[in-house]
Amino acid sequence: MTTTETAQSWGADRAQALRRGGDELRPGGGPQKRRPAHVVAMANQKGGVGKTTTTINLGAALAEHGRRVLLIDVDPQGSLGVGLGVEPHAREATIYNLLMQDGTSLDEALVETEMADLHLLPANIDLAAAELLLVQEVAREQALQRIVERLRYRYDHILIDCPPSLGLLTINGLTAADGVIVPLECEYFALRGMSLLMQTLERVRDRLNPDLVLEGIIPTMFDGRTIHAKEVLERVRDAFGEVVYETPVTKTIRFAEAPVAGESILTYAPRSRGAEAYRMLAKEVLQREPAS
Repeated sequence: MTTTETAQSWGADRAQALRRGGDELRPGGGPQKRRPAHVVAMANQKGGVGKTTTTINLGAALAEHGRRVLLIDVDPQGSLGVGLGVEPHAREATIYNLLMQDGTSLDEALVETEMADLHLLPANIDLAAAELLLVQEVAREQALQRIVERLRYRYDHILIDCPPSLGLLTINGLTAADGVIVPLECEYFALRGMSLLMQTLERVRDRLNPDLVLEGIIPTMFDGRTIHAKEVLERVRDAFGEVVYETPVTKTIRFAEAPVAGESILTYAPRSRGAEAYRMLAKEVLQREPAS
């Protein structure tokens, strides 16, 4: 199957994503119906394409819409926490402890951010050992899924920031997710790597997560002043069609400045082009959201 044929197949399956219902307790006691969180893995084996930037800012934009959002970091670099003003290397409880089932509770590991309704499950360098340790475990690909299932009814959206590889941590993210969003740099070599990613998604769907769908591709680091960026974006749209989000995320220095301040671009530079791009992107994500 060619990349284009695979993309068309994934695009058709995206519309058939299934949602589950469930009960939770009202603050005053008694059950109420709450739709479980929609879980999305941000994945691309190429580094530097904007996965963490997109996870932070799309999460913040969804939170602006009044959605309860959880960001899960499964990258040992811990950049997701740093970008939100959290020092992950100083924390004793992270996603690593939950994966290793060492007795750490969910509430010990969860972190509230400065933005209302935006929470974080951070990672740090300890997570690098998890990839080796999990190899020895039964159902090692489902380790993250077991954690996510315990969190589904606390949130509306759960975004998983996968590492820049197709190793066991990324496979865990894909297995735990309902769908995949691929941040794709508008650059030729990034486009070439899509075929390998698509093959990995097919294997995960065949063997581990048959309901996994490709929800969308986000063109990132787009520079409309260059012919090259325009040509790459056109080729992506030709290959993947409506799977590609209409909103490209343009380059801006604000994306480099915001993590230094420990903020999303929506709070650091709320009127910038980057902030507006992620607000528009959040609207697209919500419009594509599967019906309950």
